[in-house]
Amino acid sequence: MIAVSVVIPAKNEAVSLGQILPALWGVAGISEVIVVDDGSGDGTGRVAARHGAQVVTHQVSMGNGAAVKAGARRAREEFVLFMDGDGQHDPSDVTGLLQALEQQNVDMVVGARGKSGQASGARKLANGFYNRFASLISGQKIADLTSGFRIVRKDLFLKYAYLLPNGFSYPTTITMAFLRGGYQVRFIPVDVRKRDGKSNIRPLRDGLRFLIIIFKVGTLYSPLKVFFPIAFVHFVLGVSRYVYTYVEMGTFTNMSALLFVTSVQIFLVGLVSEQITTLMYKDE
Repeated sequence: MIAVSVVIPAKNEAVSLGQILPALWGVAGISEVIVVDDGSGDGTGRVAARHGAQVVTHQVSMGNGAAVKAGARRAREEFVLFMDGDGQHDPSDVTGLLQALEQQNVDMVVGARGKSGQASGARKLANGFYNRFASLISGQKIADLTSGFRIVRKDLFLKYAYLLPNGFSYPTTITMAFLRGGYQVRFIPVDVRKRDGKSNIRPLRDGLRFLIIIFKVGTLYSPLKVFFPIAFVHFVLGVSRYVYTYVEMGTFTNMSALLFVTSVQIFLVGLVSEQITTLMYKDE
């Protein structure tokens, strides 16, 4: 069995950690557990230490992504298992992820949630859209882009750590980075339990941020696939406007020219972004 380090980012998760950690120590293959206490005020760090975990403490909350990166840097094993500290992930599912990692010889295994495992109807729709969009961009079937339950090769994770935001979107970024780099990613179904406590995600506050994540996903993997359709739409609008004004007024309007120029500019931005992305992954 492959030995793994477990990294759990946690903010005010003392109650759920008291249940998760004893169960984790009973799973074969786990050699260490690292809990990153991200500015908690409920004794999360003390509970984790009492149950045998190494504790990395952030005096102020730096975000889920920052906590994950801090834990990965501390890990000593070749593979790192990430899981949430809110009780959603069942420690008994860790064995399945480890078996898939060992048997399929891959670089990342993601625990993919089913529809029943989504926190709400809105989250279900949003995650479904993320998965379809990422699958379209990458050309590969992505079952769960945003799952925080995954095992990765530590050296590859740290290689792309500079790309990862400090907030909640680290799973999307690392998944697309692995796929863009040509590394093997597998998704296996897992059950998700109702979380303990209250979620730190706020739909209104985070809605725009998640929309931005979608564009980051596309531009991280293949920017031209995002920019070219937008440029093409502006070009078609420019042609349509030109035909209409020429037929109706016999002239070429400034609006048509603006749409044509905008189309060219968007395309060139996409082309330059594509070249930059290629340089980022030139060593893969």
